[in-house]
Amino acid sequence: MTRSSHDSLAAAIAEASACRVCADSLPLGPRPVFRVSDTARLLIIGQAPGTKVHMTGLPWNDPSGDRLRDWLRLDRDQFYDVSKIAIVPMGLCYPGRLAAGGDAPPRPECAPLWLDRFIRLMPQVRLTLLVGSYAQQHRLGKGAMTDRVRRFRDFGPAVVPLPHPSWRTTGWERRNPWFSEDLLPTLWQAVRDALS
Repeated sequence: MTRSSHDSLAAAIAEASACRVCADSLPLGPRPVFRVSDTARLLIIGQAPGTKVHMTGLPWNDPSGDRLRDWLRLDRDQFYDVSKIAIVPMGLCYPGRLAAGGDAPPRPECAPLWLDRFIRLMPQVRLTLLVGSYAQQHRLGKGAMTDRVRRFRDFGPAVVPLPHPSWRTTGWERRNPWFSEDLLPTLWQAVRDALS
């Protein structure tokens, strides 16, 4: 795939929607799930769609999405306003399950092909949320998720690392009260500023 200096978001959307690069490795087949626009001011980078998201084609359309929206203090209409909020996971398609349980990691081919390209083509983004370890490693390099989230101020006002908002995070939040006491109020203001 050759990209000229005249690359457009419309071309990237069409190509990503038709992507079949790792089709043979996807247990439910390819169904790229993402939302982008050239007016988006907030970018949410997550892991990869789960089965519920794969079935509906709507990102974060599951209990983890409910928790994420709660963290952001956004209702569904605000969250899915693609003119303001872009949502691009590290892997656009459901990657399957691990033998030991839990979702498999995002396909490694995906972020270099699509996420990085989308980021270049969305110049209005003011705030990027790195949700979970995979997104954080891709943008920030290796490191421990809890440490990164605790040091959220080190990444400047334009990037905020967050844990993945799955049910497993309930215990993590109890053990890390600074998350709701310190990070979330800062996040609420950052989201308001980015979207205003």
